[in-house]
Amino acid sequence: MAWFNRTKSGVEEDTSEQERHIRTEGLWLKCEKCTQIIWKKALDENLNCCPKCDFHFRLDARARIALLLDGEFQEHDANLISTDPLKFEDSKKYSAKLVASRKVSEAADALISVSGNLDGRKVNICAMEFRFMGGSMGAVVGEKITRAVERSIEQRIPLIICSASGGARMQEGAISLMQLARISAALMKLDEAGVPYISVLTDPTTGGVTASFAMLGDLNIGEPGALIAFAGPRVIEQTIRQKLPEGFQRSEFLLEHGFLDAVVKRSELKAFISRALKFFCDAPAQ
Repeated sequence: MAWFNRTKSGVEEDTSEQERHIRTEGLWLKCEKCTQIIWKKALDENLNCCPKCDFHFRLDARARIALLLDGEFQEHDANLISTDPLKFEDSKKYSAKLVASRKVSEAADALISVSGNLDGRKVNICAMEFRFMGGSMGAVVGEKITRAVERSIEQRIPLIICSASGGARMQEGAISLMQLARISAALMKLDEAGVPYISVLTDPTTGGVTASFAMLGDLNIGEPGALIAFAGPRVIEQTIRQKLPEGFQRSEFLLEHGFLDAVVKRSELKAFISRALKFFCDAPAQ
């Protein structure tokens, strides 16, 4: 009987431990850099940056928009959604992946386009959503950015694009690759119109996004520690059969070698962009 009671007590203890685990699940995170255990609320209050080492966790598109804008904003082209023009299928149908990505990210596609005020100045912002198929660039992303560029030209207000992407979306084939040239051509018109474009490169910004609009800003800003590249480091190492330098393709390395204009902490980003836009837009004509 004593043996039975001990077993029963053990079961009760196990059940109690499981209940505690369920109640606390998701409330704590481990920093990827310093391995510090962080309370989720403290992380949120610190702009998703580690309080100990300042490691920048990834932000979703709406959180990034809220970080930069003063308050309310107007979303554009929210009804645009990707189709399946090639009827693509690998391990899973592309159409099924789209449905799953919309559920996970709570976004219609991999980019959200809005207009609002940044320190009182009207701006257009496009923020990429990495949770939607790795922020991959398909026809909808290209269409939304192109329309944002056209609005900026028409209204003569600055454009800010926050990139977080694995590159072009292979499930749309050449249609996706065409977006590189399409967006680049639109940005050339923006430049000819004399309207500022600021590119914010976050972790990760790779592939066709890096090869097109992410590196075409009048000012290219990287977040600390962000992976910024065309091909990933593993692919390059396998191709050249050499070990890459420490920190290769991180924003600090790119700044040192002239590929970025600045690396700015998240807490300072809004003020930095505000000063840059003041320089671009308010400087007296020569």
